[in-house]
Amino acid sequence: MQVIFGVIVASFLLDILTAYRQKKGIVASRTCPDRLSNGDINTISISITNRYPYNVRIRVIEEVPFQFQKRDLNFDMNLSINSTEVIYYDLRPTERGQYQFGALNIYASGIFGFISRRYIFDTNKDVAVYPSFIEMHKYELLAASHRLTDYGIKKIRRIGHATEFDQIKHYTAGDDPRTINYKATARMNQLMVNTYQEEKSQPVYCLIDKGRTMKMPFKEMTLLDYAINSSLMVCSTALNKGDKAGLITFSKNIDEILPADKQRRQRNKILETLYAQKTDFKESDYERLYVTVRRKITQRSLVILYTNFETVNGMRRQLRYLSHLAKDHLVLVAFFLNSEFNEVLDSTPTNLDETFRKGIAEKLSNDKFLIVKELNRYGIHTILSKPENLTINSINKYLEFKARGLI
Repeated sequence: MQVIFGVIVASFLLDILTAYRQKKGIVASRTCPDRLSNGDINTISISITNRYPYNVRIRVIEEVPFQFQKRDLNFDMNLSINSTEVIYYDLRPTERGQYQFGALNIYASGIFGFISRRYIFDTNKDVAVYPSFIEMHKYELLAASHRLTDYGIKKIRRIGHATEFDQIKHYTAGDDPRTINYKATARMNQLMVNTYQEEKSQPVYCLIDKGRTMKMPFKEMTLLDYAINSSLMVCSTALNKGDKAGLITFSKNIDEILPADKQRRQRNKILETLYAQKTDFKESDYERLYVTVRRKITQRSLVILYTNFETVNGMRRQLRYLSHLAKDHLVLVAFFLNSEFNEVLDSTPTNLDETFRKGIAEKLSNDKFLIVKELNRYGIHTILSKPENLTINSINKYLEFKARGLI
């Protein structure tokens, strides 16, 4: 027993010696961008290098921001001598704001595995969660490679030709005879035609309702965040098309007004403005919104209003101001289809409570389609979309308006 005990004590001491003899037996680092994209998968990597003169067993305990509610992000591995391993894991933030990573804890075992030495790296790293810029970059790459249909963007045929004059040139075979410029033809004594280009520099404004109805959650994100992500994509698309993009956010008060512009720095301004938006749980004041739009937007523009009407009566309270807006601007109202009702609508009730619940769901679902008809009757265009499809539907609607020459 004494011999066995002596062997155990010697092994334990040797374990301590091998684990603590080197000052930096393990070197590790976390690679994380300074900005995370809200609602998207963000990849984080951890690089670990073994500098011990023996194969070591590693346990990694990562402290991610508390917003993710992950307390079991652990990784176990064996590292050979002078080798480096990289661990990848994904995070999907669901709200904008400032996040803070805790410590990167590495536990390296001794040669016999009796003890483990703790190493701490990259403590208290701050990152900011911005609106979905990953989707924005993905869209731009697909647009550059002419693969927008992979993203869900429809190919929309342009009706007629654009009305913005470009130049007068000599007639060539294949030119539209309807574009012949007879005055220039008589002056030059040969056929001359007018050429046109796609109209640009058209103002596009995204109006984002930050009232209490936009706090409704869907798949861990609020409707406000879906509206913000969609606004970023629509503004980016408008800038790529040569149009001007601007923002107005409102609730009880008008919070932010970013005038429409098409300069290169406008995209970053929009991103920074959207990053700071939060709901205040108050009732939105559409009368104040109408007065502000009337005063600040003097040129006819495409106005996309992101809001959420749950009932016909709720929409009719604001219809007066929306119809006045539609007289001066091309108004598009984007609101949300509550797909949570589908399970109730498809069910077969077995008791009185389930029958009542299904009846209420049917009424609320029908109200959404009645709202669409009512708005269309006043010349207001609409998008009734599931939250996850809002971005694609909004871009398709914008491209449709451009093709039809409405803006």
